[in-house]
Amino acid sequence: MKQKIMGVLESFAKAMVQPLMYLSCAGMLMVLGVLITNPTISAALPFLQWGPIQLIGQLIYNGVMVIINNLAVVFVIGIPAALAKGDKHRAALIGFMSYIIYLTTSNLLLVSTGTLAAESGFLGLIGTGQAKILGIQCVDMGVFGGIILGCLTGFVFNRTYTKRFKGSLQIYSGANYSFLWMFFVSMIFGAVSNIVWPMVQAGISALSQIIKDSGEFGLFLYGFLDRLLLPTGLHHLVYTPFQFSDLGGVLQVGDKAVAGAYAIVMTEAKMPVERFSDSIYYMATGFTKMFGYIGIVGSFIYTAYPENRKRVTATLVPLGITACLAAITEPIDFMFVFVAPLLYFLHACIAGLFIALLKILDVTAFCGGNLIASLLMNISAGVSKTHWPVMFLLGIAQALLYFVLFSFLIKKLHLHTPGREGEPNAVGAVEGQAAFKPVPLDKQEQTMNIINGLGGKANINSVENCITRLRVNLADPSLLDEELIQKTDCKGIVKKGNDIQIVYGLHVADIRRNVDTQLKQL
Repeated sequence: MKQKIMGVLESFAKAMVQPLMYLSCAGMLMVLGVLITNPTISAALPFLQWGPIQLIGQLIYNGVMVIINNLAVVFVIGIPAALAKGDKHRAALIGFMSYIIYLTTSNLLLVSTGTLAAESGFLGLIGTGQAKILGIQCVDMGVFGGIILGCLTGFVFNRTYTKRFKGSLQIYSGANYSFLWMFFVSMIFGAVSNIVWPMVQAGISALSQIIKDSGEFGLFLYGFLDRLLLPTGLHHLVYTPFQFSDLGGVLQVGDKAVAGAYAIVMTEAKMPVERFSDSIYYMATGFTKMFGYIGIVGSFIYTAYPENRKRVTATLVPLGITACLAAITEPIDFMFVFVAPLLYFLHACIAGLFIALLKILDVTAFCGGNLIASLLMNISAGVSKTHWPVMFLLGIAQALLYFVLFSFLIKKLHLHTPGREGEPNAVGAVEGQAAFKPVPLDKQEQTMNIINGLGGKANINSVENCITRLRVNLADPSLLDEELIQKTDCKGIVKKGNDIQIVYGLHVADIRRNVDTQLKQL
């Protein structure tokens, strides 16, 4: 049973990695867009103010943001493709069509029950529990909806796409049969989400008054839930009432009342007040984005297996910079929230702790999530009004805390964070044997050595790959010929029952493609 559960978790982890592989490139592009369009940088480099350059910067930034804002769509396409045992392109397409059906079902039920939320001029649908996805207004399950439906699609597809009918029913065979199943599964999923998810949202919203009335503990809970609920999309229901309603405070300016932490902070920034009011702590969800993710990225790089460290560094550094400069953390969050949930829970605790510490240490600095904007705003407001130097000291302390705790737990618990896919003894050698440089083989010879080393075509159930490893499921693992596989340029082998991982490095996708092609020809 344990092996079966671990196999399911391994498959899920592999499926999650596939859509995320592109986000490091996206993060690097976003950093470029942020730097081009940042007013401070463009003021220092006047040539960046030229209209066409600013337009290019905006295109780059918004081009990446549309991906970040539609991660649910990315997951619902990428996960079925990764999970499917065959016809992966059809699984991906069915995943996308299923998602549209789910969104439409949710929308029609909202319309028919008269519960379709109206957009406000400033916030749109934020805080209503609903969102527009692909132009369709529905109950907002965030990225979670895409992940769940993607897994359902992969599960159903693998059990239906080989079905064959005869006669006039032949057209409903294969992937068409899978689509018929997913058509109804998607409608049921949409109906259930409309019933269940609003109850979850109501429970989260009910915590708001508790947070407000609980002092420093309330601020801890505020920051904790903001991070913990991010994968579900429910974090919007945590910060929105505080930042944009009177729950975050009311400021009387003459005969006008200003409500909500965001409006209060923006108003006080222009007023000759001695310090920002306590409403500013509800704007501190950006503190961890500016500082904490530096420690997280550092720990992942430090604990990565030596063979993967360069690749992990190249992947994560742009994403860390994106978190600091653009407050976009999802690409990093989804790299460990499912493979190391304990770390993510600890991450949420630390995020909440440091918002409480800001209050305890009487730091009223602006922590909006953009490091450059935060620095400029705090300097212009002055030390006496913000105590911003203490904020940066706390930021350094938080980054170090993340690095030390994460590094310790990752190594102690052998967590499969980025760069640690598989077992430690896979690095550099096969089960502890000395590594050697193989005799160079041409593509055909290497591919056949891999297939024969795995026991031949009949012994291979499935072939996948992550960023550096060829992942294979064998019918009979005793037929594995490690000596033959060593003649290829592999750097190690990991054996987990019927699941075999062969470490090749960043070019593993080419090797997997060659193996797939050769298997079809045999």
